[in-house]
Amino acid sequence: MTPRVLLAGGGSAGHVSPLLATADRISRRAPEAEVLVLGTADGLEADLVPAAGYELVTIEKVPFPRRPNGAALRFPARFGATLREVRGLLRERDIDVVAGFGGYVCPPAYLAAAASRTPLVVHEANRRPGLANRLGARRAEAVLTAFPGSSLRGARRIGMPMREAVAHLDREARRPEARERLGLDPERPVLLVTGGSLGAQRLNAQVSEAAADFLAAGTQILHITGRGKAEGLTAREGYHVVEYVHAMEDAYAAADLALTRSGAGTVCELTAVGLPAVLVPLPVGNGEQALNGEEVVAAGGALMIPDAELDAAYLRSTVLPLLQDEQRRAAMAEASRAFGITDAAEVMADIVISAARRA
Repeated sequence: MTPRVLLAGGGSAGHVSPLLATADRISRRAPEAEVLVLGTADGLEADLVPAAGYELVTIEKVPFPRRPNGAALRFPARFGATLREVRGLLRERDIDVVAGFGGYVCPPAYLAAAASRTPLVVHEANRRPGLANRLGARRAEAVLTAFPGSSLRGARRIGMPMREAVAHLDREARRPEARERLGLDPERPVLLVTGGSLGAQRLNAQVSEAAADFLAAGTQILHITGRGKAEGLTAREGYHVVEYVHAMEDAYAAADLALTRSGAGTVCELTAVGLPAVLVPLPVGNGEQALNGEEVVAAGGALMIPDAELDAAYLRSTVLPLLQDEQRRAAMAEASRAFGITDAAEVMADIVISAARRA
């Protein structure tokens, strides 16, 4: 039979990246499978999914109302229309299984799957699950998570589906090539700084202020600022400022230590490749970034500092000595790698394909 799979998720890289990693493994393990992606027209998926070669069907983004207002009054009609649209999609495309990764498109996908008795698989990236996946987990035949200790009933930790180039990266083997490609000194320790694709203003400002001290100490910095965030930062010998790196596996291979936000995808990638890190959780939302990193910190694979406490003085007093301490970094790398999972995409693909074939 030909498995017909609908992957639902979008909005942020935290949803789109594991979705695409899973899609790639499904296509590799079952080349005959038909993979369709459900997203919105204004999320990252609008660009990334077609670029990866998959068909994208978009629906209106209908967020659940948080307070009584005009949007709340319009919500039932708007959501009902979207739900009917997705139910029609499942019927017309003869979908065998729905797999959701969270985001605004998932509630109608989950409810449509329930109404049509289509098997459902849910993957939750964060330690603290979002509303959409709390809804989906109630009738999913498999609930999969990136982190242990999820509150979702019946959850099983498989890790975070990620690109094969990252999941199976050999940092030591790739380091010379990666440093040459990125224009880095082959001998000096490298601090990787990144706030994700959107950047992190506090990281950017404080690292720029402390950069001279890192260079004077014989280290170097690869600073990925985020798109449009490099203005005002002056690159110089040993301080490499770029807005974006297309192959993050090169950045991970080149680095000896990372200073990053602690989004679920970032934490899972750091632990998969065994890169010690200093985590600076984003101080908004429901606190999930701090939760994502706390067990890696407890295991000894990373340090964590609140965003408000990160300043140039902390970089000089704590991050720079750690970057210079090869023995301590090696111990942290081992602890980080022990927490990481590298085969999540393969495991999730197998679960989705099996559910489709049973259907």
